Amino acid sequence: MRTNPHRRITDSLTGVRNLGILAHVDAGKTTVTERILYVTGATYKRGEVHEGTTVTDFDSQERDRGITIFAAAVSCVWNDHRIHLIDTPGHVDFSDEVERSLRVLDGAIAVFDAVAGVEPQSESVWRQADRHGVPRIAFVNKLDRAGADLDAAVASIRERLRVVPLVVQLPIGREDGFTGVVDLVRMRSLVWAGGRDTFEEGPVPDVLREEAGRRRRLLEEAVAELHPVAFEEFCAESEISAPTLDAALRDLTRTGEGVVVLCGSAYRDRGIEPLLDAVVAYLPSPLDVPPVRGTRGGSLGGSRNGAPDDARNGLSDGSRDGAVLERAADPAAPFAALVFKVNSTATGRLSYLRVYSGTIRKGDTVLDAGARRTERIGRILHVQADRNTEVDLAVAGDIVAVVGLKSACTGATLCAPEAPIVLEPPTAADPVVSVAVEARRGVDTGRLASALARLVEEDPSLVVRTDPETGQTLLSGMGELHLEVAVEKIRRTQGLDVGVGRPQVAYRETVGRGVSGLLYRHVKQDGGAGQFAHVVLDVEPLEDLADTGTGSGDGGTAGFVFRSTVVGGRVPREYVRAVEAGCRDALAEGPLGGHPVTGLLVTLTDGATHPKDSSEMAFRAAGRFALREALRASAMVLLEPVVEVAVTVPDDAAGGVLGDLSARRGRVSGSTARAGTVVITATVPLAELFGYATRLRSRTQGRGTFTTRATGYAPAPSALPNGTPPR
Repeated sequence: MRTNPHRRITDSLTGVRNLGILAHVDAGKTTVTERILYVTGATYKRGEVHEGTTVTDFDSQERDRGITIFAAAVSCVWNDHRIHLIDTPGHVDFSDEVERSLRVLDGAIAVFDAVAGVEPQSESVWRQADRHGVPRIAFVNKLDRAGADLDAAVASIRERLRVVPLVVQLPIGREDGFTGVVDLVRMRSLVWAGGRDTFEEGPVPDVLREEAGRRRRLLEEAVAELHPVAFEEFCAESEISAPTLDAALRDLTRTGEGVVVLCGSAYRDRGIEPLLDAVVAYLPSPLDVPPVRGTRGGSLGGSRNGAPDDARNGLSDGSRDGAVLERAADPAAPFAALVFKVNSTATGRLSYLRVYSGTIRKGDTVLDAGARRTERIGRILHVQADRNTEVDLAVAGDIVAVVGLKSACTGATLCAPEAPIVLEPPTAADPVVSVAVEARRGVDTGRLASALARLVEEDPSLVVRTDPETGQTLLSGMGELHLEVAVEKIRRTQGLDVGVGRPQVAYRETVGRGVSGLLYRHVKQDGGAGQFAHVVLDVEPLEDLADTGTGSGDGGTAGFVFRSTVVGGRVPREYVRAVEAGCRDALAEGPLGGHPVTGLLVTLTDGATHPKDSSEMAFRAAGRFALREALRASAMVLLEPVVEVAVTVPDDAAGGVLGDLSARRGRVSGSTARAGTVVITATVPLAELFGYATRLRSRTQGRGTFTTRATGYAPAPSALPNGTPPR
């Protein structure tokens, strides 16, 4: 039952869905994407991951490795609805690609393996979607596999994700005998028994009638507990009608109070059509999500602070730089869009946009609000992975690519010059692994620098810096595979011979036992006005490293809180802010090895000023030097990044793997037996996992696999196996 992707669709934004596919690696999300494109008629041949013929995994490295590395955008049409779809990576090293995609999505399909249930990266991407408030439906895939169990997968969703699963389907058949599903909302069967392109709709099979009735009742009870209208109907009629159930499921999905769960086997083309129906029925359109919020800023020229420009732009009298603004999804509203991805191609820069409001046309001039610079839209492209079709315009709700932007980078806000707004950009995680890179031929040094700059432009989670002691160029990223892919991309696209050093992890330092009453006097007199600042600091460990609280009007960021208890105006407020800025400067290098410092609470308890020589610069310097001195006097603790690793091995290899994890300073937290295999979960320092894939294959004759999920930092032993970590 395939559709024509070129047929006319509704012009209303109610007919648009902007979705992402989220999953753990190897859960089958790329295959789900391929089947969606095939069923909707967007493609005329099924792409297969193992054959390297998928639409979204078009990069040569993705096809060689058999995993998704880069987020890819595609679109299709289903039941008169335009669906913009982003296939995201499932490997932990590329979670920043997921973060940037979630920032611009209105909904998502979370894909789970029917055998494994919720896996580590499944949980991570789910939490990422929670942070962005993205509504989701769940698709339990691979029901045709040996050991597949829908109930067990649903139980893991309930227990590990702490959500209310609302199961709307019952499988027909098990494992190899899986042929279709029972739709519990409309109490009908959908069977893919014949050709792969069609399914047959019919009554519920007699053998499943009683079980389907029981599960329908459980669904009604679960919905009635959460939805007031459904509750009233359930109490009055002792059941819930299909239209009321549909409306309640839609509301619960969009508020996040419940998660609709469907099932199928994407590889065998079973369950895709009802999944698309659920996307249209339950996930929100751009009109169903709150207006995007931003701050005013970035206007060019004119009376930026004056009322005449505000009135001409349709802004209220209170709309000044920094004021909070909202933009509704309206093609007639002032233009606003967010750049969430940049690709450097052979023909120029390709910038991917989510248009939140307004309309843009080819040739329009837009404002990069953050940089306060105008850009010209050269071409607008409808994106289908690596294939593009030029269009004349893009409106609110569209996800498109544009050509012609000279300097707008990932996270930039593009808007109408007469109505400036700055949207919140996607955040980039701090890198945890670094390698030294160099061109093997001296004449290629300049080309390598240019290639690294393009890499960082495309992927903000990569950082390039020069080691001040060795002069080496260091490339930092989210993991060993992340850096391996980045270096290989330079080799393939630029033809450079690049040498790579041994990976190094990003250590941190924290306070184990602090100091109180540390007095520091900053006095400098060398002709003319001098510098005078007197501060007294208390430094102590921060109990909650995620604390972002504030004290006495002063701000804190994750891992650092500053507060002032100075009374009587002994240190004016502007100097208090300068002391905080100086303390933040001092956090860049700790006393143990020059690593960044985190997890501390600094309190300014007293101070003194000079009527002529005190200044913000003097107090900033005093704060910086005082905290450095306080850290040297404190008992410091070295922190190393740790990850949760899930190792799947045959039963007969479990003992050797457990011993190897212990030798790598791993703490085993559990093990689960699954059909001849054992899944071992442990927390291991990231530095101990370099080269682990090769060691695991050797111990298990190639039958072992593992996945990781970053969990934060933990104290490192006083003497690491490989010596003190480098600065």
